[in-house]
Amino acid sequence: MSNSRGKLVVIGGAEDKQGECLILREFVRLAGGSNARIVVITVATELPLEVGAQYLEVFDRIGVEDVRTFDVSNRENANAASAAKAIEQATGVFFTGGDQVRITNLLGGTKIDMILHKRHEEGMILAGTSAGASMMSNTMIIEGVPETNPRLGIVEMGPGMEFISGVVIDQHFAQRGRIGRLLSAVAQYPHHLGLGIDENTAVVVDGNEFEVIGSGAVTIIDAGSLIYSNFAELHKNGDLALFGVKLHVLPSDYRFDLQNRAPVLQQNLNKAEKTRS
Repeated sequence: MSNSRGKLVVIGGAEDKQGECLILREFVRLAGGSNARIVVITVATELPLEVGAQYLEVFDRIGVEDVRTFDVSNRENANAASAAKAIEQATGVFFTGGDQVRITNLLGGTKIDMILHKRHEEGMILAGTSAGASMMSNTMIIEGVPETNPRLGIVEMGPGMEFISGVVIDQHFAQRGRIGRLLSAVAQYPHHLGLGIDENTAVVVDGNEFEVIGSGAVTIIDAGSLIYSNFAELHKNGDLALFGVKLHVLPSDYRFDLQNRAPVLQQNLNKAEKTRS
């Protein structure tokens, strides 16, 4: 990855907007603090005015003077010169929650899509919560059945917006019992890491590493070392057998190396030692 590429703030949804607002404050800090120029994109939601107003109020309270919202209700909007100009000048872009398919259907291949990738490569910070988190990867979960064991056909996959490769992201993870559907997803794509991000929790991706922030944890499912799967033998709704899957759970301040598919052990041990001191 390019050293100039901007960081990603990938949020598991329901981030704190009333109290300390740790995750949103970190996004603002990365985007330039009081000098940040923030664009909130509400394309994922069917309530863009309400959701946009909520984030305008939060970012204003945090201390951002230059914050604006932009909704995309059709692909014509996504090719508008005014939208491209706003993103070109932004230091941070924030995607709200809603439906991740709306993001890919309305933005994919448009001028906004092109400008977002260009500016992110140049250093712009990109954040997304809930649906705005799911769309970050090359392959995303469109929908799936929660609170069940891993089964064939319980999760539907599709192309994402390609800001981060090699992962599949699921959000509201612990709160909605989504480990079965994430296991089902990585059984289909074992070359991808599954990232299950809890509510009010985020990963801050910097190059090939990420750090966890927030009140919950991130569950990483690695099927790269899978030694057996009955995936190819099953019919729809058949129970999956998966042998040799690795699972890591990282709370706040812990780091993970995406390239080597492993926790950053020494840094994490140093943090644990400081916590005990």
